[in-house]
Amino acid sequence: MRTMRMRTMSWLAGLSLLVACSGAKAPVATNGAPASSSSTATGSPEPTHVTNVDVSPAIAAVVGAADRDAEDTKLDAGRHPAETLAFFGIVPGQHVAELVVGFGYTTELLARAVAPSGVVYGENDKFVLEKFAEKGWAARLAKPVNKLVVRVDRELEDPLPAEAHDLDAVLFVLFYHDTVWLETDRAKMNASIFKSLKKGGVYGIVDHSGRPGTGTTEALSLHRIEEKVVREEITAAGFVLAADASFMRNPDDARDWNASPMKAGEKRGKSDRFVLKFVKP
Repeated sequence: MRTMRMRTMSWLAGLSLLVACSGAKAPVATNGAPASSSSTATGSPEPTHVTNVDVSPAIAAVVGAADRDAEDTKLDAGRHPAETLAFFGIVPGQHVAELVVGFGYTTELLARAVAPSGVVYGENDKFVLEKFAEKGWAARLAKPVNKLVVRVDRELEDPLPAEAHDLDAVLFVLFYHDTVWLETDRAKMNASIFKSLKKGGVYGIVDHSGRPGTGTTEALSLHRIEEKVVREEITAAGFVLAADASFMRNPDDARDWNASPMKAGEKRGKSDRFVLKFVKP
């Protein structure tokens, strides 16, 4: 474990850039109508494919807030924060969590969206904090707008404290693939997340898409993971895949280049990304 981590230290500089400046309306189908689901031969509902996300005025106001940091707003074009919040159903009053928040780009958006009475648990593990995130994360938490955020320093196998239960949503943005080279016990992690959510709670995943057949083999070298692997691992924990969305898809991405910010260059923010909404039945 120690050897693998040492090999990835230079790569982490690029990763730090990514994470640093890293009850809603029903999703809509292609025609803009409320999405519907059908059943497979086994009786399990098929996931809804969402091409158009209905962004409410409240979510638009969150993303468009004049007091957001300029470094955050520069990333919005590639991160699609309004569609992300809307697709995962984030609304005022919810209790939600984000895993491996880095410097808290998405965490702050969550805090703004669940205000004034919600709660956001923002988790980082020891490795991420010690290597690059501590100073920036602490600075983020000092901002008044993040008063609803509860700092959580825990390891990914059991990422949330006991008081974080019956949550409305847990988001994992552009980091699930990193659990591979970090050698996280993902089965244990996903089981813990399942336990922390209420019935009907959302487990939201956004990640860089790997090519078919690559599995987890390019999680470090290309900063990617095959979508099929994520679907299988999370449904194995008991979740149901309720919907996937295409607002971060890029059919022009050959998926053969490193999507880390240090390596991506002008391609940064243009990787093909899958967006998956799992639900606790």
